[in-house]
Amino acid sequence: METNTIFLESVKRLFLYYKTLAEKAIDQVEEEQLFFSANEDTNSIAIIVQHLAGNMLSRWTDFLTTDGEKEWRNRDGEFEKNYNTKAELMAFWEKGWNCLFNAVNSLEPNQLSEIIYIRKEGHTVMDAINRQLAHYPYHVGQIVFYAKMLKKTEWDSLSIPKNKSNDYNSDKFSKEKSIRNFTDDELNKLK
Repeated sequence: METNTIFLESVKRLFLYYKTLAEKAIDQVEEEQLFFSANEDTNSIAIIVQHLAGNMLSRWTDFLTTDGEKEWRNRDGEFEKNYNTKAELMAFWEKGWNCLFNAVNSLEPNQLSEIIYIRKEGHTVMDAINRQLAHYPYHVGQIVFYAKMLKKTEWDSLSIPKNKSNDYNSDKFSKEKSIRNFTDDELNKLK
C-alpha cells in the first residue's frame, strides 16, 4: 500500500480514537459537571468541547479551497458558554467531527503535498492534518483529566488501569507479532 494511503488511514483511526476517548470521559460525569469551571482562567469541559468543534468547523470546511481560519468563525465566542444542555453541546461536537471526517474521507493520497492556508500561512495538507492531530489530543487530554477530577464515583479507566501494566503487557506479548495500529484494540475497549 502506498505511504500516503497508509498515512490517511492512520489519520482517520487517530481522529476517531481521540473523539471516542473524549466522549467516554464526558459520559462519566454528570451533565452539570460539564459546565463547571474551577476558576476564571480555567475552561470547563463544555468550553473545551465548543472550542474543538468551532476549530473543526473552521479548519475543515472547504479544507482544500479556503483559508482554515474562516471569516465567520468567532473563536473568542467559543470560550463563552453557548450551550445549556449536554444534548445541545454534543450536537455541536458532532457537527464539528462530521465536518472533519467528511473532509478527511474525501482526500486522495496525492493531495497530501498540496498547499492550504491557515491564517494565510501555507501548509501542506499533511502538515495541516498533523497540526490538528497535535491540537485535538492536547484538548482531549484536558477533557479526560478534568472529567477524572470531577467524577464522583469510581473512574472507569480509558487506558491501562493503574497497577495493571504487567497484565496488559503479558496479554500483548502472549500474541504473535502482527501489523496493527494501537487504536484497533483501544477503540474496541472504549466501545
